[in-house]
Amino acid sequence: MSNAIVSRLGQTNGAGAVDNLFLKVFAGEVLTSFEKTNVMMDKHQVRTISNGKSATFPVMGRGSAYYHTPGNFIAGGTIKHAERVITIDDLLIAPAFISNLDEAKNHYDVRSVYSKELGAKLANTMDKHILQMGVLAARATKTIDDADQHGGTQIDVGSMATYSENGDALADAMFAAAKVMDEKDVPADQRYMFVRPAQFYALAKSTKVLNRDWGGQGSYAEGSVIRVAGITIIKTNNLPKTNVTTGTLEAGTGDKYMGDYTKTLGLVMHPSAVGTVKLMDLAMEGEYQINRQGHLMVAKYAVGSGILRPEAAVEIRANAA
Repeated sequence: MSNAIVSRLGQTNGAGAVDNLFLKVFAGEVLTSFEKTNVMMDKHQVRTISNGKSATFPVMGRGSAYYHTPGNFIAGGTIKHAERVITIDDLLIAPAFISNLDEAKNHYDVRSVYSKELGAKLANTMDKHILQMGVLAARATKTIDDADQHGGTQIDVGSMATYSENGDALADAMFAAAKVMDEKDVPADQRYMFVRPAQFYALAKSTKVLNRDWGGQGSYAEGSVIRVAGITIIKTNNLPKTNVTTGTLEAGTGDKYMGDYTKTLGLVMHPSAVGTVKLMDLAMEGEYQINRQGHLMVAKYAVGSGILRPEAAVEIRANAA
């Protein structure tokens, strides 16, 4: 009996390594999973650099105005400048090793699951760091020392237990945040409120928020809420809620994301509040290791986040447990 003619799914044009295409598919799945899981990428400032360990973001103050007296010489005016330097964190990796023997014995596909998990892990880590930096921006002082410039804002509300379940009270805090941003001349468009599921569904149950007569947006039946006070509400599990001191994810960041977030209920933020610098965008590497008889796959990126304009961030926090 003659041997079967095998169609090798991983070969390119029927030649070369029999798993050449598999890594490309895997890498595409990792990227897709990252994009689906990440909620912060388009909600803050992002810059890509080709080399270096940091990037500088210029920050400018406002111009001055005065009434001119006829005949007087107009000498000009000054606008203050400052800068924010954002450093790149260490290389963050999400690796996986698949044994040839295990894969042969297994009766279901694991690569698609692994690719999803690697992408989700990197996306969640990035979201966590950006949201932590957003809260820290709300606690920071102003960048430009002009009198009409401002730092971040913290709105203290009631106890954590009360405001975790009281949608009306949370809505009131969002209106207070919108008022603060208006007073600080933060652009009215692209304002976002990041809350955990408990606060999101408390808002979704609020008749004040959903009442159409008051211009409410959302659905009680679907458990959804879109906007309050012109602020788009984003549900996320990545809003910090613990006292972040030291740990695996902080070791390569210079401790810049650390802080006590145990009383943080929500973050209202405009994209100008926080910036991220990309040195190495999300990428995949993989190789077959003969001495280990399996495939090693690594998803990785090198980025760093930092504060740009503190006045564009408002932390809503509990003032009691």
